[in-house]
Amino acid sequence: MKKEFEFIDYLRNQISDKPADLIAGIGDDAAIFTTPKNYQNLISTDLLIEDIHFKLEYTPANLLGYKALAVNLSDIAAMGGEAKYFLLSIARPKTLSDEFLIDLLSGMFELAKKYKVSLIGGDTSGSVNKLFLNLTILGESLVNQAVMRSGAKPGDEIYISGKLGGAALGLELLQKGKRLTDKSLTEIEKSALLAQLKAEPRLDLASQLVKNQLITAMIDISDGLSSDLGHICKESRVGAIIDSALLPLFDSARMDQALNGGEDYELLFTVPAEKASQIKELRVLFPNLTITKIGVITSDLTKWLIAQNGQTPLESRGYDHFG
Repeated sequence: MKKEFEFIDYLRNQISDKPADLIAGIGDDAAIFTTPKNYQNLISTDLLIEDIHFKLEYTPANLLGYKALAVNLSDIAAMGGEAKYFLLSIARPKTLSDEFLIDLLSGMFELAKKYKVSLIGGDTSGSVNKLFLNLTILGESLVNQAVMRSGAKPGDEIYISGKLGGAALGLELLQKGKRLTDKSLTEIEKSALLAQLKAEPRLDLASQLVKNQLITAMIDISDGLSSDLGHICKESRVGAIIDSALLPLFDSARMDQALNGGEDYELLFTVPAEKASQIKELRVLFPNLTITKIGVITSDLTKWLIAQNGQTPLESRGYDHFG
């Protein structure tokens, strides 16, 4: 696959099942697909750059491909939608081996198959010395049923799926020299490394939340709880109070990692108080995934963190690409 069009042909040959509403995918200047009546389109994109978002020295190729698609699927989950298609643009340095590229794509297609998402196009380029990946995800939702950040109301309860701080802990371990191949890893260390290297989108949970009309606003935890909660508060013109004692911390993760670490890709969502009892029913459907109430939405436009030593402002201190 040293030539560009050999690579494109390889990608095309990896796609076996063509969705009924896909008219044309890879092979034309643009893909063509139809959207069912009463549905709206969702679109999002993520750019991953070597040495900014990942380092090849500690990132297995297949997990890089898996995560690259996972973070895009997580955006569709955060909107309460169904993922349909994705586009892949890649800038490949000449030093990158065919073996690495094939492994990267195998991880990506593993996740695509799991959620029945089809690759329908993209772009290819060479680069001077770094690997660039850009994925665009396309999804759909019923008209007026996409969940936005702007719907939270005072009195709504705030919930989080899963545990927080695992990805940040995993990154810290990687930076200290820990690797998935180390035989001396503890189970907690291995889980933390996987939390960083292999994100899991919560599409199934999001689908159930929307189906049961339980939520008013939602976002995925990509930049950190403090920042992503701030996005909901800003768009909804509300405030929030978070109880630190309720936060579901990943084993061995610190509070700072849970609040500001990011890349957990869990769902943060708000639920009207009168519907909170239905969350208990939802937990039965996801016995291996914790769903935790962590606070409440307020009419005060500030965010507060309640801890044993009192109440302090919760500042947005998550990841900032321009920071």
